[in-house]
Amino acid sequence: MKTDNRKTTATVCKKPAARKTSSSGKRRQAETAATLTGSGDIYRLVTDRIIVALENGIRPWRRPWRNAQQGINTLMPVNSLTGRDYSGVNVLLLWLAAEERGFTSDRWLTYNQAQETGGQVRKGETATLAVIYRDWTKQAEDSNGNKLFDADGKPQMETVPMLRQFPLFNVEQCDDLPDQVCGTATVTRPQEDFAGVSPAQLQQVLSVVNATGVQFSPRPQNRAYYRAATDQIVLPLTSQFDAEGDYWSTVLHELVHASGHAKRLNREGITRASKKFGDPVYAFEELIAEIGSAFLCAHLGITGDLQHESYVDGWLSKLKSDKKALFSACRQAREASEYLLAPLNRQAETA
Repeated sequence: MKTDNRKTTATVCKKPAARKTSSSGKRRQAETAATLTGSGDIYRLVTDRIIVALENGIRPWRRPWRNAQQGINTLMPVNSLTGRDYSGVNVLLLWLAAEERGFTSDRWLTYNQAQETGGQVRKGETATLAVIYRDWTKQAEDSNGNKLFDADGKPQMETVPMLRQFPLFNVEQCDDLPDQVCGTATVTRPQEDFAGVSPAQLQQVLSVVNATGVQFSPRPQNRAYYRAATDQIVLPLTSQFDAEGDYWSTVLHELVHASGHAKRLNREGITRASKKFGDPVYAFEELIAEIGSAFLCAHLGITGDLQHESYVDGWLSKLKSDKKALFSACRQAREASEYLLAPLNRQAETA
């Protein structure tokens, strides 16, 4: 055992058990490693990574729930040093890496952060791709691409966001991290009932649901959907679901749709008149709801599953034709989840 200057007990983070990797899995890992050394189109690199996962039957926005580590308040990937949740497309990239490589921890950090704590990334470990926007100053141009100058003949400058990639490592790829960084010195999660939803979780979910003002209509049928015209969610009966977690996952999915109502976030996929199955806008709205509900489930600690395989072809078509579509979907999914979780944040501030 080693100690740092503050005499904090250090530990070797649990290394994921070795497991046989399929040829497709090896290809995905090789592609990930390649993205961290190249300087290609980052939008395309990230989008292609998600496309490959979908084509291999993996939905990157569904976290490997069964391996959730105790002691983390939410199931969102978190920076192990700062305690801040990762957001947007990084959530998908980190969940996907955890699924492919067998990580059971949602804690991540950079190479330098590992060293700052007195730890070290093990030799031979491969980083996971993550992205961040950085401001970049350049000379402004008109719609024809001509450089712009001010009245004194000086270049007109503007600041634009530039997407950059940066490597992250899971704490299970590191040695000698302090317990609080590694996540081994943890508290016990609240006891869950047989259905996988604790009373505390249920109270939080109900707070989110009730704050929206959306009407619920349970019926003995096999569809769940949001009807914007009446601001109503229609659901099968609770007895028709295999587990309570599945029921609440479905509720949260439909609530993301409801967040797009004109009186809330005014999202095109909900407000436009034509919303037929197979329509690109309809399929994109389903992608937003799928990712948004995954974010909500992770924040609330809800374990559930949705079956939306019928939309995969539409998602693939959209992602292949528009390299920025995934980023847009993640941004709107984040906006929806933050909007719906706002009542909980207000409760915490007044507590």
